[in-house]
Order: sequence, then structure tokens, then C-alpha cells
Amino acid sequence: MKRFVVIDGVDGSGKDTQARLIKEKYEDEGSVIIRSHPTSDNYFGRKSKSALLKTGTVNFIIATLCYGADAIRSIIKYYNKPDTLITVRYTLAVSYLPPVIGLPLYKLVCILLPTSQNMFYLDISPEESLARVQSRGEETEMFENYESFVKIRKKAEPVLYNWNVIDANGSPDEVFNQIESIMDRNDKNLLDDNKLIE
Repeated sequence: MKRFVVIDGVDGSGKDTQARLIKEKYEDEGSVIIRSHPTSDNYFGRKSKSALLKTGTVNFIIATLCYGADAIRSIIKYYNKPDTLITVRYTLAVSYLPPVIGLPLYKLVCILLPTSQNMFYLDISPEESLARVQSRGEETEMFENYESFVKIRKKAEPVLYNWNVIDANGSPDEVFNQIESIMDRNDKNLLDDNKLIE
């Protein structure tokens, strides 16, 4: 069984933690790869990360375009290769764009790129997101501030129609329990469908 899992949400929502927990769940059943964007193993990912640590319109454009190229590269290179592919951050980058552009572009992206029933948006309050980001003690990116968290959360709402929205304000285990329940149901449905085909 091939699985494509997507974890997204604002910074501090626990994306990498949930990706790791999902990996642990499935690694006894076969190969599992996590691609956390922007990645550090190619030019586009490194360029996107570098631009995110700066400010200004030019860096915003560079970060967005290079991020998109990085995510597409991951799909070309890894989709349907491992038994489970987990991508952290994927198509929701378009929600950073103005809504008049973001929603139509998102619908186009969903036609051109693979989607899944295992796409999870970790919804977290701006206050909790900011507290978690500040507790890391790392250099902050251009979107890692309270105002951006409020705007991004609002901009993401129209494009979440094909996502499982998860309340991520709780502990990692509480969040994972929500995700695991949905994934177990999707796995069962897929197995049942495969039996019908046979």
C-alpha cells in the first residue's frame, strides 16, 4: 500500500513532530521518507530558506518561487517510491498570496500535483504559535510574527476544503491521536477498495 501524507500549518503548529510520529507508526510496514520543505539537499530549498530569513518583497517572491520548485522536485523524485511519503509543507504556500490569486492558483495546483485523503492542516491559535516559535531560540523567518500568523490563518481558510483540519493547540500526543484516527480509517477504506477490485 502506497501512502502520500501531507502535514501543513503555520510555524509552531508541530508539523515536524507529527511527521516523525507518523513515520514511527508506519516504518515497520515498509519504507518511509519525510520531505520537510524547504529542504536543505538542493538549490531551491536552500535558496528559499535563505530568503525566508530576510525581509522585503524580492525575498518574499524568491522564497515563494523556490519553495514551489523545491516541493515539485520532491514529488518528481519521491512520489510513489517509498511505501509512505510524508511531506511537511506542500501546496498551502499559495495561501501566502493575496486571496484573489491564491484560491484559483491553489485549485490549479491541486489538478497538477498529487493530493491525498491524508492531508492534515494543523490549526493553532496565533498566540500559541508565537509562543512556540519564540521558545525555540532560533533566528526567526519573515512570517514568524503575530500579525503574520493571524493573516496566514485567515488566508488559508478558503483553500482548506480538501484538508483534514486538526486542532493542534494540544499536546503532540493529542494531535497525533486525531491524525492517527483518520489515517487508520483511510487505510481500512483503501484495503476494502482493493479487495473489491480483486
